[in-house]
Amino acid sequence: MGSGAPVESASPSRRGFLRGRVRAVAPAMRPPWAREEHDFISSCTRCDICIDACPTAILVRADGGFPAVDFSLGECTFCGECVTRCAPRALLRRAEGEAPWALKASIGQACLAEAGVECRVCGESCPTGAIRFRPRIGGVALPQLDADTCTGCGACFASCPTRAIVVRAESEVPTESEQ
Repeated sequence: MGSGAPVESASPSRRGFLRGRVRAVAPAMRPPWAREEHDFISSCTRCDICIDACPTAILVRADGGFPAVDFSLGECTFCGECVTRCAPRALLRRAEGEAPWALKASIGQACLAEAGVECRVCGESCPTGAIRFRPRIGGVALPQLDADTCTGCGACFASCPTRAIVVRAESEVPTESEQ
């Protein structure tokens, strides 16, 4: 899936290379229902209609003028306005019941609960209830993310006061035993 590009992986920026500044850049997270990256780039006209149509205003103009998701601005409600208005069909609905992208959240070590501070903001903001808190003897409850329930909407990312949550390609999310 096009928007499932790993956020942590990096590739050299063509613009930076041509300017003599070779550095790694993380690929942009594309809007929901984005086609594979190559097909998305080939078909997107950079008209900004999807950006303007987004009711939560999380779609922004990214490198090269292509739309990308910025979860620091809020969450994706999967309303479908971006895909409905995409005339060049860079965004295409998937089959019924198929996820709009392969993004999932993961909770990192900067989590306040991991440091012994009571915080449940991510769980309270998760619309699917994918983040629950596991009681712990002698300490605050720890967050536990159910990857099967997580839609990758970004609600937890936007609300996390320490940015301990990362939304990235499902293939890049550590399993429960790795966390």
